[in-house]
Amino acid sequence: MSRPLVLASGSAYRRTLLDKLGLDFSCDSPDIDESPRKGESPEDLVARLALEKARAVASRHPDALIIGSDQLATLEGNVMGKPHVYDRARKQLRHASGNTVRFLTGLCLYDAVNDQHQLEVVPFDVQFRQLTDQQIDAYLKREQPYDCAGSFKSEGLGIALFERLLGDDPNTLVGLPLIRLIAMLERKGVEVLGSA
Repeated sequence: MSRPLVLASGSAYRRTLLDKLGLDFSCDSPDIDESPRKGESPEDLVARLALEKARAVASRHPDALIIGSDQLATLEGNVMGKPHVYDRARKQLRHASGNTVRFLTGLCLYDAVNDQHQLEVVPFDVQFRQLTDQQIDAYLKREQPYDCAGSFKSEGLGIALFERLLGDDPNTLVGLPLIRLIAMLERKGVEVLGSA
């Protein structure tokens, strides 16, 4: 009998990505404090939060493999959060214009049966084009990416903002590095390309 698979997330973006693998899974949104700790690096923060999200739902799924993920964007060493409103999104995109934004995604596969986990931080760099204020305003009015770190949706019109993408897996940019996740699942005996 196969183990239950749980995505510890309320993110529609992550759910859509995991759907690509054709695996049966459920979603359970964790309720954790995502505040950074004093002196915590962005890499340490996303790793800690990915693990904490997975552990937060483990008591409700004691026999499951649980996927936790957390992402943030950094520019010149500073964390760029979700803008939530137009003015902040405009400011973020003006700052990103002509620069490289690094996305860090913490990915955890947690085994609730034995309290073991696999944990990685996966980087992905986005080189932005030089953008005019008119281009930024037009983009924000059309796509309204206010719930997205970095103020864009790469799976949508946000691709028009970029000069180049640098990373191993474009899914990382949306919030769930599927290539790394597949390897983690296989180490736990879950074959994504198993028999039909």
